[in-house]
Amino acid sequence: QVQLVESGGGLVQTGGSLRLSCAATGIIFSSNSMGWYRQAPGKQRQLVAFMGRGGNTNYAESVKGRFTISRDNAKTTVYLQMNSLKPEDTGDYYCNTAPPRGDLWGQGTQVTVSS
Repeated sequence: QVQLVESGGGLVQTGGSLRLSCAATGIIFSSNSMGWYRQAPGKQRQLVAFMGRGGNTNYAESVKGRFTISRDNAKTTVYLQMNSLKPEDTGDYYCNTAPPRGDLWGQGTQVTVSS
């Protein structure tokens, strides 16, 4: 079964940190570039962090310097370390391949940053 399961979200104050995890099953994880996507309330889903198969990374300007994406191919898991969180980071966070596959969107994990 092809599946991505996100976890680690929650409610945090401005300036706090969270670490999101995404466990993958049913895909050849190491062969895929992976991304974390954010859907803020009332907005479209956007890519905020990218990690290529070779470990190269890229970030949306809004999170650069605060978020770090990493992956553990042995555990088929991708992580997103989020520091110095701001209220505008609030949203549902999803992982997927990059570019995303429609059949891999999971339930996401909700992040709420209070001011």
